[in-house]
Amino acid sequence: LCDDWMFEYSTAAKALCRHFNISSVDGLGLKGKTLLVASCGALFEYLTQTQKNDLNHISSVKVYSSAQFMLLDVSSRRNLELTETLREKNKKGSLLWVLDKTKTAMGARLLRKWIEQPLTDITEIRKRLDAVGELKDEFFMREEVKEVLNSMYDFERIMSKVIYQTANCRDLVALKNSIENLPLLKNIISNGKSGYINELYSNLDVLEDVFTLIDKAIDEENIPFTIREGGMIKEGYSQELDILLKAKKEGKNWIADLESKERDATGIKNLKIKYNKIFGYYFEVTKSYLELVPDRFIRRQTLANAERFVTPELNEIAELILGSEEKAISLEYDLFCEVRNTVASQVDRIQSTAHIAATIDVLQSLAEVAQSQNFVKPEVDEDGVIDIKDGRHPVVEKMLSDGSFIPNDTYLDGEDDRLSIITGPNMAGKSTYMRQVALIVLMAQTGSFVPASSAKIGICDRIFTRVGASDDLASGQSTFMIEMTEVANILNNATDKSLLILDEIGRGTSTFDGLSIAWSVLEYIADKKLIGAKTLFATHYHEITELEGKLAGVKNYCITAKENGEDIIFLHKIVRGGADNSYGIQVARLAGLPAKVIKRSGQILKQLNTADITKKAKKLSKESEENSTQTTMQMDMFSIQETQIIDEINKIDVMNLTPMEAMQTLFDLQKKVKGL
Repeated sequence: LCDDWMFEYSTAAKALCRHFNISSVDGLGLKGKTLLVASCGALFEYLTQTQKNDLNHISSVKVYSSAQFMLLDVSSRRNLELTETLREKNKKGSLLWVLDKTKTAMGARLLRKWIEQPLTDITEIRKRLDAVGELKDEFFMREEVKEVLNSMYDFERIMSKVIYQTANCRDLVALKNSIENLPLLKNIISNGKSGYINELYSNLDVLEDVFTLIDKAIDEENIPFTIREGGMIKEGYSQELDILLKAKKEGKNWIADLESKERDATGIKNLKIKYNKIFGYYFEVTKSYLELVPDRFIRRQTLANAERFVTPELNEIAELILGSEEKAISLEYDLFCEVRNTVASQVDRIQSTAHIAATIDVLQSLAEVAQSQNFVKPEVDEDGVIDIKDGRHPVVEKMLSDGSFIPNDTYLDGEDDRLSIITGPNMAGKSTYMRQVALIVLMAQTGSFVPASSAKIGICDRIFTRVGASDDLASGQSTFMIEMTEVANILNNATDKSLLILDEIGRGTSTFDGLSIAWSVLEYIADKKLIGAKTLFATHYHEITELEGKLAGVKNYCITAKENGEDIIFLHKIVRGGADNSYGIQVARLAGLPAKVIKRSGQILKQLNTADITKKAKKLSKESEENSTQTTMQMDMFSIQETQIIDEINKIDVMNLTPMEAMQTLFDLQKKVKGL
């Protein structure tokens, strides 16, 4: 946990200035961003205390702006099953599962990030789409890129280990082998036509110096288990190490050669070089040959029958031999650390190259999926229109390997077609249809091709979904409370540029309560002065279809089904108009409910239909239309005087009012508001 003092602005600012060696945080683009400075400084302090390592590899501060990306709340990510399925939490069955044909771990992580953070910048979206389109059309380029990427390790993760000095010999070899493929990758994309491919080509650093360093230093043929075992530095990299290793390997031969040489030089036929732990290596001469001992021999010990001598040459060889193994291991460790630190000093270049390689991997993955799944390039603009022809759900379509998925069109805009009320039987595919629209929009803003015959996508700032039922018993929240909380979040945060996917609002409570809530929520969203967002609104409350023609921008659609006696056939096609039957009893029969239950359900349904609330709904829709007109007039009248009242409030000197003056001022304002 971070202590409170870490978040003090002055402390945090000093920490940042000290790290980046600057006089003011303004140089980092943090001018006026008090909270951002405090959080960054606290993070630096936390890393310093926990990692026990310098943070020199952090060379800049990048400010994340939510305006750059489409905002997706937790509920929407979960309901759309972007990276994992709703129930089993598996990757298979998610959008990521469909789009992930990446060849590297770096690319897989970046693809997940793209899916979770769709863009709102049209220029950047079009850059990605153009690059995906080129790789989709250029089969041979795509295949060559895939082959090169296949041999790349995760050198983003490797560099993290290098920076924190936990990388071993195998990590550096893996980094070298990955870098070895960079020139080939750069050559493959050198003939790219799209602007993004050319940009990646220009910025791709092949890191030749890093490759050369590791290649010269590390012996990948004899990689030890740990870096303290020795045997990992190549011969020829260090002259000092070469001598030590030679001494280790050839020490016995050196002793034998010296012994033979001195025996010939002195004429002492029984001259021997011996060793013990106390004196080390020494010449031993018996008493009978003492007169032949030359002056350069230095006496070390006298025994009963012999004397022991050393020479400068023997001492030198002995020193090399006796400490060679330990010295070699120690020196190899030091040399390895030097190489690792040199690689760490190039972290910015290497991480930049890793990101480019990951980006190329994501682009080829999206191109591969577009080609194999028959996706098309969407047209992305700021017109606010979503026009999808023959749209398909990317995940459901892939699950249905027999090609039986039924495509549907979608048209939403900010005017006459901004809110679609969707009715129809259970299991007919309402939720699938609505999710597919949201996924197509999200995919387009990710930079991916989309499952449709054509698609025009107006940029959405947010996608909100309210789909399915769940509860949180541990925190005491019921299914209905969860539903209402999510709806509240949508109504409080959606804008006219948002896309709303609402499924069965109000079904967690009584029929009349649920219908009332669904009705009022729909009216609130449809009002352009309040939200006016593009919305798909699925419901079993058929009475709500009465709002078409009464509220501007509302249109009715239904999922078609065909009755065959007591059975039902789902056609999965969306058409204009409202449905008047949910076919719930037929679906219950398909699910296997006992025949007696099904029969009794039909009897009860006939009785309930005599108390049909449709007529009341028609009356309510008429009242809604009248109230809407009256409210508009009231709002217009209020807007005339609103500014004046606000100006009066702003001019009040609250700190200098007496209690009586404050009460009188409040009373006057109340009279003016009541008079509107």
